[in-house]
Amino acid sequence: MASEIHMPAPVCLIENIRGHLVANQEALEILAANKNPLVVVAIVGLYRTGKSYLMNKLAGKNKGEWHHQNSGFSIGTTVQSHTKGIWMWCVPHAKKPNHTLVLLDTEGLGDVEKGDKKNDTQIFALAILLSSIFVYNTMNKIDQRAIDLLHYVTELSNRLRKVASPDFEGVEDATNLESFCPDFVWILRDFYLTLEVDEQVITADEYLENSLRLKQGTNQSVQNFNLPRLCIKEFFPIRKCFIFDSPTHRKKLAKLESLPNEDLDPEFVEQVATFCSYIFNHSKTKALPGGIKVNGPRLKSLVLTYINAISRGDLPCMENSVLALAQIKNSAAVKKAIAHYDQQMGQKVQLPIETLQELLDLHRESEREAIELFMKNSFKDMDQKFQKELETLLEARKDDLYEQNMEASSYRCSALLQAIFGPLENDVMQGIYSKPGGHHLLIQKTELLKARYYWEPRKGMQAEKALQEYLHSRQSTSDAILQIDLALTKRQKEIEEAHMKAMAAKIEAQRLEVIQRYNLQMMEQRERLHQEQVRQMQMFRKYQVQQQQRALERRFQEEAKNLNKKIEAEHRSLQNEIQDLQRNAASQDDQDDKCILL
Repeated sequence: MASEIHMPAPVCLIENIRGHLVANQEALEILAANKNPLVVVAIVGLYRTGKSYLMNKLAGKNKGEWHHQNSGFSIGTTVQSHTKGIWMWCVPHAKKPNHTLVLLDTEGLGDVEKGDKKNDTQIFALAILLSSIFVYNTMNKIDQRAIDLLHYVTELSNRLRKVASPDFEGVEDATNLESFCPDFVWILRDFYLTLEVDEQVITADEYLENSLRLKQGTNQSVQNFNLPRLCIKEFFPIRKCFIFDSPTHRKKLAKLESLPNEDLDPEFVEQVATFCSYIFNHSKTKALPGGIKVNGPRLKSLVLTYINAISRGDLPCMENSVLALAQIKNSAAVKKAIAHYDQQMGQKVQLPIETLQELLDLHRESEREAIELFMKNSFKDMDQKFQKELETLLEARKDDLYEQNMEASSYRCSALLQAIFGPLENDVMQGIYSKPGGHHLLIQKTELLKARYYWEPRKGMQAEKALQEYLHSRQSTSDAILQIDLALTKRQKEIEEAHMKAMAAKIEAQRLEVIQRYNLQMMEQRERLHQEQVRQMQMFRKYQVQQQQRALERRFQEEAKNLNKKIEAEHRSLQNEIQDLQRNAASQDDQDDKCILL
């Protein structure tokens, strides 16, 4: 079961002893005993601006307890800074069961008695690194000085985090960065401006975003203006802004901790309540890259890690904050430009590239974009030191890409030549071209395969060199096939000549045989023709005799026919005469009979 920690009052977590930050052992032991996940709220701002008052409100302490029982964060009433170092108060979280709310109240910035700006930035950076919600408490309005200070410290915090925790390198993607960076809350105390832009009412959040809005352009003044805003937006993806009216009359501020709500400005009371509600309801658990939730022992480890890094001097301590920012931002701008160049070339370049000009064009285009990106993100690059460094790195990348392209081209061409000419090499080994005319066939096949090789795309700049080297390596094989071709061709010609002579003799013999056979056939044909003529003459004579016989017979028959007709005519004439005589005789008899009758 998760342990519960009951702290009746805050304890100093990190002591500020004569400008040196030292972890308090008592506080570390309290953390080591707390196994709950932690929600860590840290507040930073100028001294005497009411930071401790807000942290006491988050702790849920009633008025009167803070001063009389000394059970809350100390609230000063004079011009002296009260809180020294970083104080911690662990209380149960109001909205998250089994979670501990760790409140970190920091030493006020700009204490004139301290006079050490380096110590201020160290406490500021630790507050950012240790918290899951970072509260930036400033007065009146958002101005350039507050933005520059926040930007400077966020860059140093990021530098310290990387130096102190090298295992975090390589996990800078958006998801891990958002899980590691704290949520950001900007509080504007004693706010007196009207929240309007172009006569339109805006919210406090919109006022913050408008203050962080980037300008258009690439000149140096625009870059100087945009740089801190861009970094703040990247480091704090989740941002919130609250405005607080003055809590009460100035003369009563010395007794603010003991004043009841009725004596405070109602709007201030409501604004503080809204702030506390947001912290309770939107607070996230402190986490490390990879989503590892931080409990007491892990927070203790972080405290010691960062304190030790600061003690070793790993946190830059340059008196000139502009120089520190330039060093950090320009180094980051170079890395960002190189990363952009690598990304663009990775997307655009497909090795091997065909020509050097194509590679140079792609390099120049990506180089131009990288330099433009560097110019956009650079900050006071005096003497163009970092730009020259970038150009040197880009030139080295171009040379490296050239070498990679040559290697990729050689590999591609080698594989392509093997794929295209491999079957031909197998045919040569099997002796397919070891025959008369084989060398000519080999040359023809080689030319066809060369054309196919030239037709293949994306061979790169080594294409012709690789082909010529390959053909040169195969020249001895080609010469050997040529010698075999010449020897076999000579022998084949001799065989063909002997064969032609034999064929010619055979053809001549066949020709004479055909002529002899033809003459014999002609003699036989003439004899048959003579016999046929004799036969036809005999048949003609026989035909003539037959015709004569038929003519005589027709003549005899005609004469017989005429004779028969004559006889028949005479016979009919005789019969007619007889009939006439008979009719006459009959007529005479009739007459005689009539006479008799009469």
